[in-house]
Amino acid sequence: MNITNQNIKHVLSNYLAVMANQKMAMHKVASILESQDSDDDNSLWEEHERLRNDFRRLYRESSTFLQHDKLFEMDSIKPKPDFSYLDLKVKIADKMFQNCYFCEKACKVDRKLEKGDCAVGDPLIASEFLHVGEEPPLVPSHTIFFAGCNFSCVFCQNWDISQNPDRGLFLKEKDLAKIIGKRRIAGSRNVNFVGGDPTPNLHYILRTMTMVSENIPVIWNSNMYLSEDAMHILDGFADVYLTDFKYGNNECAMRLSNIPDYMEVVGRNHQMAWQAGEMIIRHLVLPNHVECCSKPLLKWISKNLGLEVILNIMGQYRPVFKAHEFKEIDRIPSSSEIREVTRYAYELGFNNLI
Repeated sequence: MNITNQNIKHVLSNYLAVMANQKMAMHKVASILESQDSDDDNSLWEEHERLRNDFRRLYRESSTFLQHDKLFEMDSIKPKPDFSYLDLKVKIADKMFQNCYFCEKACKVDRKLEKGDCAVGDPLIASEFLHVGEEPPLVPSHTIFFAGCNFSCVFCQNWDISQNPDRGLFLKEKDLAKIIGKRRIAGSRNVNFVGGDPTPNLHYILRTMTMVSENIPVIWNSNMYLSEDAMHILDGFADVYLTDFKYGNNECAMRLSNIPDYMEVVGRNHQMAWQAGEMIIRHLVLPNHVECCSKPLLKWISKNLGLEVILNIMGQYRPVFKAHEFKEIDRIPSSSEIREVTRYAYELGFNNLI
């Protein structure tokens, strides 16, 4: 891995420390923080919020748990409690699953019995492998592609799995956890949950990571249309938010992805994520959407997140799936469009472009 930009190293400093085993991943810290159990939903949330500050303190201290370039065994740091902050997150997520509001659509379906608006039933994995095509700080990245998505993007590059939630293989959590551990030993720098989108499988992902023995950073690779409660669950779990920030207005989001209140929801969640962990924002340049989407979005990011955020302005859009039904996106973006978006980002003051 070659990261020459010192600012990027600074913005991803916690992630890089975990990657190098110089710091504990958030899910590892959450697993050694003792929590009180309860069967009452309100009590569970009160406990979750109460432990936030304790978690932050323990997470800051985790960089001191270093000996000869290797982390101490967990038991020598702090005995694992009978019920941890991570277990608490799992329990809350399981309850959310039974009245599903993982995403902002909040269809409130008991997904143990039926499928929700996303049409995702059992978590199915379309593929998993060591990915070398992600952003330079991330590769090789152990990407786990889930089938299904809560978006209906007419131009989805992964439409074959995102719009086919039954296309994949079911693995028990303990089996996926073993694969994650083996990939880490084989050289993965992170585990990267993607899709489709990982959001419909939040409960499964959390439980899987309780069974992973290796210290490994978690990448939440998502369209970020989560509910506010789901974002609270990710706080203290996801080390890096690798986000797909598509649009700069609600109208384009509704027309091309069938998603209401896009800027309010996804904007809110980016602000929450920026406070909770580290972040890389991807923005795919759509043809004929520079003025309505790319520029307003970059302006929004500069005002609401600041100029340190890492941006990946992506020019690899191709008109696939149903894009041919929408004349303005039925072509690849021109080189001048991509240059204009990149120029505008630098003009606003962004320097962390990868």
